Amino acid sequence: MTASKHQRDEPTGTAHLDSTAQLMTRITSQLGTQLSHVRLDGSRRTPPQAPPTPPALVVVAHGSRDPRALATVHALLDKVREERPGLPVHLGHVELNEPLLTDTLAGLAPGRAVLAPLLLSRGYHVKQDIPAALATAPHLTARVAPPLGPHPLLVETLYARLVEAGWDPRPDARTRRTSGVVLAAAGSRDPDSAVDTARTAALLANRLGVPVVPAYASAAAPTVPAALRALAARGRHRAAVAAYFTAPGRFATQCAQAAPWIAAAPLGAHTAMARLLLHRYDTTLASPARPAPVQRQLTSA
Repeated sequence: MTASKHQRDEPTGTAHLDSTAQLMTRITSQLGTQLSHVRLDGSRRTPPQAPPTPPALVVVAHGSRDPRALATVHALLDKVREERPGLPVHLGHVELNEPLLTDTLAGLAPGRAVLAPLLLSRGYHVKQDIPAALATAPHLTARVAPPLGPHPLLVETLYARLVEAGWDPRPDARTRRTSGVVLAAAGSRDPDSAVDTARTAALLANRLGVPVVPAYASAAAPTVPAALRALAARGRHRAAVAAYFTAPGRFATQCAQAAPWIAAAPLGAHTAMARLLLHRYDTTLASPARPAPVQRQLTSA
């Protein structure tokens, strides 16, 4: 059987040269890889370690029967993840929605965590419910962040929602003299909650340059209609209702229906809200741990 013309014309030893070149290439590549692990002084380099996983952020929402509330909270958590890629972010509810906080905590691997309440002021849930849920998770080294309010980032979100609803960001003097805002909140029997809401109202008043009156949907006074009447008695007939709620729900809808002019949407999945959650997370991690209370015993003289 005769060889093809290509085989007859191929110079002798070409296949051997190709094999030798491939072998030298592999040797050079392996040598370069090995040398990359050695410093100039001959000591071996330590391979780079993957950064440790940061403590988990557990966002604690109240819960609502309104399906819009859960969708809003999920959208807000997506923004948190966008702001801080790589941060483990989890959700737990005090009531009404799944997952419940106790179930979320039970499902976390042992380690550190920060529980950040998606709540706007101090009250029973912050002081009692969340610590009680945390007590059921002894496998976690966790701390509870303060509630979101009062804080300037909340005020910026309230301002943005008012402007979206039709508030003039540059009112003239006459408009300013006749305008006012009711800051509509859920309400609580805890006096600290009213203090926190009043501070937010004062911050918003400074931002807008008009009076801002806190009011409540339940458990506290004044109600939203009463606060609107108080503003009208002061000549503030152009009154808006700012929704001091994290998400849509029954109370937010009820307060909006009382508005004689414009009613802003709840705080929702605003970028400032995501940054505020991360701020609470960071400051809680950075703050020194509180020492355990000292048990004092009475001794006889």
